[in-house]
Amino acid sequence: MKVRVLSSAPTTNGDSTVEFGVLTTPRLRLRLWRDEDFEPYAALNADPRVREFFPSVQTHQESADSMQSIRDHWQRRGFGLWAVEVIGRAPFIGFIGLSVPSFDAPFTPCVELGYRLAFEHWGRGYATEGSRAAVGFGFATIGLPEIVAMTAVDNERSRRVMERLGMTRNPADDFDHPNIGAGHRLQRHVLYRLTATEWKD
Repeated sequence: MKVRVLSSAPTTNGDSTVEFGVLTTPRLRLRLWRDEDFEPYAALNADPRVREFFPSVQTHQESADSMQSIRDHWQRRGFGLWAVEVIGRAPFIGFIGLSVPSFDAPFTPCVELGYRLAFEHWGRGYATEGSRAAVGFGFATIGLPEIVAMTAVDNERSRRVMERLGMTRNPADDFDHPNIGAGHRLQRHVLYRLTATEWKD
C-alpha cells in the first residue's frame, strides 16, 4: 500500500486545493508538520477533554514519539496526518488526515481517516471541513477504493463527523480494539466505511 502522492502541481477538488502536500479549504490549511508544532500538539494530548475516548492523556515523550511516527508515516507512505492551521487565525490546532493502522483486525490492511483538534477549536465544523478534504484527496488523488474511520462506541461527537461525511456503520464490523486492554470501557469500537463509489455518488 505504498504510494507517492505529494503533488508537484496544484489540483482542485471541490472546495479544496492540493499543492505540494498541502490541502487548503475555505478556512483551513492542512500541511506537513513543523518542529514548532510540537508544544501545542503535546498540550492538546495532555488535555483530558481531548483524550476522553483514549485510555489516558499522553506525556510529553509520548507526544514526541507520536509526532515522529506521523512524520515517519509520511516518509514511508507519501500521505498521512496533516498538521492543521486555521488560515490567518491559528498556526496549529491539531491534525486531520489518512493513515494505515499498525494493528491487525478483520478489516486491515486499510486506510483510516483520523482527526484530533485542540478543545478550544471544537464546535466550529473544522473536523468535518478538513476531513472532507482529506477524504477527497484519498479518493481523487491517491485512488483509494475505501476509507474507514473508527472510534469508541460512546464517542458520539466523532461519530457525527463520520456520518456527515457519508460514512456508514455496519454493527457486524464493531470490534474490540487490540491496543486497549480486555474489559476496558473503551475497548469496544465502531467502524465506519466509505467506498470510492459511494463518495462519487
